[in-house]
Amino acid sequence: MDPTDSTTGGELTPVPLRLPGGGVNLAADRWGDSAAPVVLFLHGGGQTRRSWDEAARAVSDRGWQALTVDHRGHGESDWPVEALYGWDHFADDIAALVAGFDSPPVVVGASLGGIAALLAQRRTGTQLYRALVLVDVTPTMDPEGVRRIIGFMGAHPEGFATLDEASQVISEYTGRPRPDSTEGLRQVLRHENGRWRWHWDVRFLHGRDRPTGEREEMLRELMLEGAARVRVPTLVVRGTRSELVSPEAVQEFLRAVPGARYVDVQDAAHMVAGDQNDRFVEAVLGFLDDLPAVEDGPRPDDEDDSDKDLPT
Repeated sequence: MDPTDSTTGGELTPVPLRLPGGGVNLAADRWGDSAAPVVLFLHGGGQTRRSWDEAARAVSDRGWQALTVDHRGHGESDWPVEALYGWDHFADDIAALVAGFDSPPVVVGASLGGIAALLAQRRTGTQLYRALVLVDVTPTMDPEGVRRIIGFMGAHPEGFATLDEASQVISEYTGRPRPDSTEGLRQVLRHENGRWRWHWDVRFLHGRDRPTGEREEMLRELMLEGAARVRVPTLVVRGTRSELVSPEAVQEFLRAVPGARYVDVQDAAHMVAGDQNDRFVEAVLGFLDDLPAVEDGPRPDDEDDSDKDLPT
């Protein structure tokens, strides 16, 4: 990793990095002191690492090193020539990222990021993380909510003529007022052949746009297996207007991870940090402040179980 810090002239700016994943290179930004303990932010499907900018800045201000990473096929990370976007590929990337740190990081995973974090932990008896924050994701997710989100992600394969058009479409979907400026959309859209297109590989949706009960149930079981192997402080952050995660789904997760904490973020839907960033950051900072001192050595669980196929 780049040995320099991301504090220059009193202003905090991120340092861009390229980190090795599971056969791909992943784009990342580091906020804060490179010698500080790591909080690794993993975004949701269809987002980029820039969705964490405000949270990463706040976490680094508290003395942590915040790393925000683009998943494979998203943002500036590698887009595989072959569409290698199965759940196992994302879990491979998380395992590779964690292996590159001197000590286990705190992981904050939203949606896809949280799924990948649990599936990576399912494979091993060693605790991969110092602590885990799951943002509006649990093993049980509402299938209608999943279909609605995937439907929106796949609804504009041709992109948008202008940023104003994109802003209007996003506002209609989220129910949030349009921002005064469209400049922020340059973080999640790229200009290509005269159109503004999502900054992620549309092949990521292949198969996911046709959910099946069997595939969803298999993913749920594997995520629960991963949850049962978590032996570190854990927090679930749910939006009270979540399309995916119900209070009952959270309670199921809490039974699988004894001692895990749970917080609702009022007036937030699935995009918790985007809807109510201040409240989200407050919950995460409170959790980080309460973490115990780092323990030396690995924390064994039970035997590895990495040979079970994951659903694509």
